[in-house]
Amino acid sequence: MNKVLVSPSPHIHADVSTARIMRDVVIALLPSVVVSILYYGWSSVMLLAVSVITCILVEYLITRFLMKSQCTISDWSAAVTGVLLALNLPPACPWWVAMIGAIFAIGVVKMTFGGLGQNLFNPAIAARVFLLVSFPVAMTNWARPAGFINVDATSGATLLGTVKEGLAKGDSLSQIFAANDFSYLQTLFINIGGSAGEISAIAILIGFIYLLARKVIRPHITLSIWATVIVFSGIFWLVDLLWMKDVMIYTDPLFNLLTGGLLLGSVFMATDYVTSPMSTKGGIVFGVGIGLLTMLIRYFGSYPEGVSFAILIMNSVVPLINKAFKQKKYGRA
Repeated sequence: MNKVLVSPSPHIHADVSTARIMRDVVIALLPSVVVSILYYGWSSVMLLAVSVITCILVEYLITRFLMKSQCTISDWSAAVTGVLLALNLPPACPWWVAMIGAIFAIGVVKMTFGGLGQNLFNPAIAARVFLLVSFPVAMTNWARPAGFINVDATSGATLLGTVKEGLAKGDSLSQIFAANDFSYLQTLFINIGGSAGEISAIAILIGFIYLLARKVIRPHITLSIWATVIVFSGIFWLVDLLWMKDVMIYTDPLFNLLTGGLLLGSVFMATDYVTSPMSTKGGIVFGVGIGLLTMLIRYFGSYPEGVSFAILIMNSVVPLINKAFKQKKYGRA
């Protein structure tokens, strides 16, 4: 009698692999990488090279000699972590800080939990927060290295940092913006000050459109973050506008969307398959939580930026969100 082996359902398979998805993420990051290199020159190239090579090397060594399992560097996930980490660092950051961050991202955050698919936190975000706490001076050095193109830009604090410092001194938003010659074109094309990947909102949005077109991500997490930031900051800004016209202290929704790491984090790190909820409703709750925490930190916290902390905190509650909002079973209406 011939035995018939039947594998567990479902039996419909898509022509999608982890390597293909990760390659698409790298392609989506290319506009931000190119703009970063153009504006920050060899410093950006060095950060990218050190971060990517270290991530790949650490994952290879751990899988080969500690876990004694099949090497997983061919799935491109380590390379994606390396690129994202480099784009989350100040362009003038020392190369050894990038190396330490890459070792932490792969060796502690990812491989300690068993590798891709089992880590609780997004490795690049966790590494950035670790470096920010461990090396605050290096991680807040916003000096602008020489780039390959000339641009009329000044070195100094980020736009969010400038606003936070000005408000602490008692200045109003209009005074701060006037003193720093602020315009929204800066945030779209030349976001002066900030991490290497924050230089251009347009570059990030191009990557977002590519990921949607390739169906690598769904938009509900990213859009829920943006919607929450718009509503939350919009309420404070409108109240400020109506009652405190001359001494406004709350920035408007467009400013909060286009400055800092909000776009980079909401497009490339909050949408990480492993560390985000599985269901659509859970993803919306996840996104709303990130948006709320980001704005609470920006408006009332000591740090001018809150995206990294918000994503990391919401990563930790993903198991609870998955328990509360279960994905529909395959084949069920």
